[in-house]
Amino acid sequence: MKKMLNTLYVTTQGTYLHKEGETVVVQVERENRLRLPIHTLSSIVCFGNVLCSPFLLGHCAENDVSVSFMTEYGRFLGRVQGPVSGNVLLRREQYRQADCDKASARLARLFVLGKVANCRTSLQRVLRDHQPKTAESDIEQTCRGLSRYSQRLLAEDDLETVRGIEGGAARDYFDQFDHLIVAQKETFSFAGRNRRPPLDPVNCLLSFIYALLAHDARSALESVGLDPAVGFLHRDRPGRYGLALDLMEEFRPMLADRLALSLINLGQVKPKGFTITESGAVTMNDETRKTLLVAYQKRKQEEIEHPFLKEKIPLGMALYAQAQLLSRYLRGDLDDYPPFLWR
Repeated sequence: MKKMLNTLYVTTQGTYLHKEGETVVVQVERENRLRLPIHTLSSIVCFGNVLCSPFLLGHCAENDVSVSFMTEYGRFLGRVQGPVSGNVLLRREQYRQADCDKASARLARLFVLGKVANCRTSLQRVLRDHQPKTAESDIEQTCRGLSRYSQRLLAEDDLETVRGIEGGAARDYFDQFDHLIVAQKETFSFAGRNRRPPLDPVNCLLSFIYALLAHDARSALESVGLDPAVGFLHRDRPGRYGLALDLMEEFRPMLADRLALSLINLGQVKPKGFTITESGAVTMNDETRKTLLVAYQKRKQEEIEHPFLKEKIPLGMALYAQAQLLSRYLRGDLDDYPPFLWR
């Protein structure tokens, strides 16, 4: 199994990154704040006004360290990386199956099956841990509905129907999401999913974590030689990484949604950390963003047992493991793609 390396997130505006020997130097206001050996990093993610020297970008490309640029609020802008590795025959098979509606539906339903099952597990954990009596019957009913969606998916081979099931399951799940927030309700209430821009603090947290998850999913796919832009559930669209979005579906409930809920329910993020702009968009301040990034890194380091491989791995490596299993399926080494099912 591949070793999990670190991701360097740079959020301080005006930061300058440059190369000294085999290290990445983080400089703020002409003062060196941090030095990291290049071999300990898998990627660097820069938010907002962060500059990188050309020599550092070249050094990162040579050492297979990607450098991504985001807006200050988490919207992806661009990425610098070295030569793409991977077997061209694997990508050819990926493209062939993506061009076939039946083959796409077969894989799409497995991504959605993992997502629906993990949404159900997330709701069941709330019932077990918090026992919200006022919403208990609603949550239990939604769990039963998600189970029915899973049963439908097992026999479904129409791509549009799979998409419809995914949309219905997501709607039912998010209808109960407000019940999962058990603290700071006056600020962190949830009336529904919104984005581009997010219009409340909960959606602001979710959108930012989803952006981080998409970055990690893309890196995992590229590391095994797959094309992150050509998906099965999410079809081709200019500027969209469809397969990265496919892969992250299974991980939204457990890695993104649960992290956002923990930050709110444990009081790690506060109402004062969010601002409403003139356009109505909600943004988080630098301190809140750093708190989120630290929590995200810690969450990825938690050890789990992979349900298919039966190995203990850091949660952050589960995306890589799933990308590897997907490549094995496309090569014909596995009869089916095993979705990641959270226990």
